[in-house]
Formats: sequence, C-alpha cells, structure tokens
Amino acid sequence: MRFAGLAIGLTVVTVAASAAAQNFPGPGVAVISGTCSKLVVGKLDASKGCKAEVASVTGPDGSVTFIFSSGGKMLGFHGNGRGIKPGEKKGVAQLPIDAISTGAGNKMTGQVEAKGVCTFANPYSGKPVAIECSAKSTEMSFAGSFQSNGKPPSSGKPPRSK
Repeated sequence: MRFAGLAIGLTVVTVAASAAAQNFPGPGVAVISGTCSKLVVGKLDASKGCKAEVASVTGPDGSVTFIFSSGGKMLGFHGNGRGIKPGEKKGVAQLPIDAISTGAGNKMTGQVEAKGVCTFANPYSGKPVAIECSAKSTEMSFAGSFQSNGKPPSSGKPPRSK
C-alpha cells in the first residue's frame, strides 16, 4: 500500500528511472522493495509487522529521510544529505541522523532530535543492498534494518502503513 504524499513539506520530484545515471538518494521519493528484518522503537520491537518497503525521501533543501513502517505507523530517520560520506566498505555511504520523524497512515506528524547514522548502498546497482539505521534521542533508541530485493526502486510514493 502506498500513499500520495507526505505532510512534511516535501516537493515530490520524479526519480530518474535510469539505473546507470542514478545517484542515490536522489531528489524526490524512491520506494525500495525487499525485506525488513528489524524495526525497534525504544523497548517496542515492531520487526514482525515491518513492511517490505522502505522509502527514501529527499527534500528540496537536501534533507534525506529513510522511512520504515509497521502496524499503521511510520518511523523516519532524518538527516542532511550534504553530510553523506563514504562508509567503511566500498560502495557504502553513511547519512548522519539528526532527527527521528514519526507518523501514521499517510502523514508524518512528530519529530524529535536524535543522533545516529544510516548506512546504505545504491539500490539502483541491480544487487540486493542493505539499509541500516540507528539513532538515539534523550529518551530512547531507534533501529531499522532492511535488505533490498535487488530490483530498482519505484518512484513517487512512500509506503503506507495499514
């Protein structure tokens, strides 16, 4: 299930379909299909209901949010895309996380300051890639782990949790 928009002021720009020319994360929304193996918010383990999609949303200001969903709720790991740097392994990058966004249905409604990192590779490579995010706020920790299916992401609409 997918929804038509985010209520966090992002202008959706169509993601380029060409895998060879694709920079990831690119402008707009990319929905990556695969398997979610972990989604934890504080002491709540929502891994069992974690959806088989993760969205990468890049705003006009360069902000990047990786959105996981489970049980009708969404959890977004948010950071400044200009802070992306190479990871420890070849072909892997790291996004410093500065906030956690939460929401339900098709709206992101809350945000708390948090520090952490999302490690990811380009899902347009034609190979399965991992997206691993973890962050801590003053009150709790957050973690999400996802493995893509190796197919190029679809563009336009992030996953909807029902």
